[in-house]
Amino acid sequence: MKRIVLACSAGMSTSLVVTKMEKEAAARGLEYKIYAIPEQNLRDELEAFGQDVAVVLLGPQVRFKLTENKKLTDRYQIPIAVIDTMAYGTLNGAKVLDQALGLVD
Repeated sequence: MKRIVLACSAGMSTSLVVTKMEKEAAARGLEYKIYAIPEQNLRDELEAFGQDVAVVLLGPQVRFKLTENKKLTDRYQIPIAVIDTMAYGTLNGAKVLDQALGLVD
């Protein structure tokens, strides 16, 4: 199963976005493992599951780490972006899922 990884500061508010994204993916009949991890664990996550990761989204609070983490994801040919701030702040799981899927296509 392909994975959508949300990497953030601690994972608290991002876990709420994950829940909304999971519900939206299920409603659309999409099968993705969607989960949040602390940004500092991204390297280990990619080493363990890089072949299964479809996309990485960074929480807005760690947007300054995009360039650094893009070097990591490029090794695995995985797209990466910062989650749309408005979608994140309003817990709009559908919009964040659309953002993720738009990077995969």
